Parts: sequence; structure tokens; C-alpha cells
Amino acid sequence: MYLPHPQTDQISLPNVLSVLGDPTRLAIVAELARKDDGPVTCSHFLDICSKTNLSYHLAKLRESGVTHTEASGTSRFTTLRRADLDRRFPGLLDSVLAGTGDLASPAVEKAGNAQSA
Repeated sequence: MYLPHPQTDQISLPNVLSVLGDPTRLAIVAELARKDDGPVTCSHFLDICSKTNLSYHLAKLRESGVTHTEASGTSRFTTLRRADLDRRFPGLLDSVLAGTGDLASPAVEKAGNAQSA
């Protein structure tokens, strides 16, 4: 199954910034960066959000050019397009990731807030 991805020169700054402005997608990107840009299966992110929401967020990241997703059988492997983003917008990804620090996933934050209530 082929999944469409923008070419490097088609990645636009407004789209990338818009996509990274969502806390869930930012948590996904931060986790991908922590995995040294290696391929990660979708199930790795289930602690961040539900399967339905995860599919939506991963599609947005792929369509904007932030990630690359490869289908292999029933699995999908996602990688961060660090080289493409660095080539297109030098330093942007590092700056965004530096601002995340130890970004907790939204699901973890919600659980923590519910317990303290």
C-alpha cells in the first residue's frame, strides 16, 4: 500500500508549524526523535492517544512532511523526516524539540490531573 508523502521541496513552513502546534502531534514527534529517528510502529504511541486519534494525528504528520510512514503488511512504520526538515528549514526541528524538554504525553498529563483532583 502506497501512502502519499510530499517531496522535500513541497514541505511548507506554515504546514509544519501548524502540525507541530498540536500537543499530541508534538509528543509523537518528540518520541520519534528520542528513538533516534528509527522506524516505530503505530502501537508504540497508544499511550499518547487512542487508536482513532492516533491514525488522524499520524496522517497529519505524514501529509505535512514531518514524518514518513511505510506500510508493511498490516503494520505501519513511522520515521521522522529529520534530514528533509533540516535541509528545508535548518535548525527548526532542533529548536522545536529543545522546547519540548521532557514532554509528557497528553494521556499521561490527563491521568495525572484526574488523580490530583
